Order: sequence, then structure tokens, then C-alpha cells
Amino acid sequence: MRVVKEAEERKNEILDVAERLFGTKGFDGTSTSDILNEIGIARGTLYYHFKSKVEILDAMISRMMSRLIEKAEVIAVQKNIPVLERLTMMMLSLNVSDGNFGQELLKQIHKPQNALMHQKMEKSLLFGINPIITDLIREGMEQGICQTDYPEEVAEMTFLYANTVFDDLMEHGEEEKQRKIAAFIYNLERLLNMEQDSMKAAVIPIFQNSNK
Repeated sequence: MRVVKEAEERKNEILDVAERLFGTKGFDGTSTSDILNEIGIARGTLYYHFKSKVEILDAMISRMMSRLIEKAEVIAVQKNIPVLERLTMMMLSLNVSDGNFGQELLKQIHKPQNALMHQKMEKSLLFGINPIITDLIREGMEQGICQTDYPEEVAEMTFLYANTVFDDLMEHGEEEKQRKIAAFIYNLERLLNMEQDSMKAAVIPIFQNSNK
């Protein structure tokens, strides 16, 4: 008996399968036939929802980034938590290897042949996250914690730097991890015109808890 599914349900089913296959075989190593065979649908059904594998990639990344941005927004609005702690917690929550996304997908997007996937993910995430970081920086400015004439630009630099540092943080030895964390704190203090080591008390415990 043929099962007819609603368009949105079928679309999400395709994305679920694509996410799993891209994570295990890589974007370049996965064909549309692989996706069709996994789901058991006709090629015309696939092309009704997505015209190409690149369109599937775009939709998959958009869905993934929406989930991460939602997590970041939940953290950002918790006013009972000091702003510097919220900023750090939010940056750590953007790790795509966490939860549903899996270590395999993280490994795949860092391979040279999957550079397109990595680029699209970073661009999409930056677009959604930058306003949230900017708001937190402005909140810190209002509280007299930090100061900058360029909150939006500092937010973008903070995201790009943190994304680079935290993306593969767990792959390093303890000494190298501590050095990277110290460098992140040092550089963020400079960007936000804060006194040296003024962020340590708020930030270091969050990194320590994230490693447990």
C-alpha cells in the first residue's frame, strides 16, 4: 500500500535522511539515489521538494542553524544570569557536535571536499547569531561592564573567533585547551575595552562545567 505523506512531513523526512547520510558519507559522497533508496520514494517526489542536492544542503543547514539559534536565544534572555556568563554559555551552545548533530557530521564538514557545507553553515549561523551577541554586548555596555564604539562589528569578530576556537576544542590536550580559552578571554577583553582578567571569574567556570 502506497503511503502518501503531507508535503512538510515528507520534506522533513528527506532532510532527516540527508543529514544522516551527509554525516556518515559526506556531502560529495552522497548521491540523490542514496537518499531515494533510503526513503523509498520516486525521483520525482524528491525533485518536487528539492531541485538538487545543493538545495537539500541549503535546507538542511537552515534547519540546523535555526535549532542552534533558538538555543542561543533561550540563553540570551535569562536576565537572572550575568551578561558575561550568558555570552559564554551562548557561544558554547553553538557547537554543532552537540546533541542531535553528532560528531560524525562535525568530522565531515571539516574535510576539504565538504568546504561548501562548512561555509554555508558558518554564514547562516552568523546571520542569526550576530544580533543576539550585539544585544548582549550593548547590555554589558549599559551596565558599565564593557565599552566599544562598534558593538555589531565586535559581535561578528567574537562569533568568528569563538567559532574557530571552540569548534575543535575537545580534540586538543588539556594544556592546549587552556591556552586557547585564555587567548579567547584575553582578546575579547581587548575588543570590549575591559580590564585584563576581568572576565576570568565569570567565564572559566563555564568552560570547566562544559568539559564534565
